[in-house]
Amino acid sequence: MSTPETISSSTRRLAAETIALLRSLQPGNRVEITQTVRVGAKKWTTTTAGAFRGINYLATGVTTDRVVDDDIVVPMVHFTKDNGELSSIAIDENSTFRVVVK
Repeated sequence: MSTPETISSSTRRLAAETIALLRSLQPGNRVEITQTVRVGAKKWTTTTAGAFRGINYLATGVTTDRVVDDDIVVPMVHFTKDNGELSSIAIDENSTFRVVVK
């Protein structure tokens, strides 16, 4: 899995620092990802960690049945959790990443 030339969100601008960190990651780097989750009026943060595998984009299914040129793409970070589970997280403007040195 390779890192795309550009890393951007179609809905919100990602911080330059976030893009630079994501572009610098190599497969196997240990990362810690913190995201804000919101459901209705409730909001909380959650953190997960694992070995970085790569970045690519997910074209959302809602827009693919509309005008093809109107796709909304979501940048996805793929990693392996400590228990071996393959996991992926959609990146948004509130996502924070930290490289963890063992």
